[in-house]
Amino acid sequence: MSTLYYINVSTHLFAALLWLGGMFFLAVVGAPVLRLVDPPSLRRDLFSRIGEQFRLVGWIAIAVLLVTGVGNLYFRGILTSGLLASAAFWSGSYGKALIVKLAAVLFMLVVQAVHDFVHGPRSGRLDPGTEEGRKARRTAAWLGRLNAVAGVVVVLAAVRLARGG
Repeated sequence: MSTLYYINVSTHLFAALLWLGGMFFLAVVGAPVLRLVDPPSLRRDLFSRIGEQFRLVGWIAIAVLLVTGVGNLYFRGILTSGLLASAAFWSGSYGKALIVKLAAVLFMLVVQAVHDFVHGPRSGRLDPGTEEGRKARRTAAWLGRLNAVAGVVVVLAAVRLARGG
């Protein structure tokens, strides 16, 4: 394989580490610490600011992942060999792992967009002492967790692909 392929794969891995690592850091470290902050309005503001910063970083990482993911398929010859049109490819172990990864990535993109552009900002605007504010924060938190689980599925599928399917 070429040096460009290894650079592409490394960039893909670093972007995945940044995005998924950031999500897990927020869930395991950031959120539990921020839940202890009083008053609730300060807690909401801190969550909002951290969320806004991570949204920017996260979507940059996602863009890098999409570009380098296509690059990985190109460098492995999957885009140029006609394999994508082959039923045998999709029914084999590599094709099935690729379907799982692509489906999980699509799911993550949708969940991430709904979280980042609808529920996350909404929870940041609402009064934390109201039922509507609490419900909005719970929804945003569950979307984040769902996305993290989908991220684990992507990683597991990626490991299968790296090992030949």
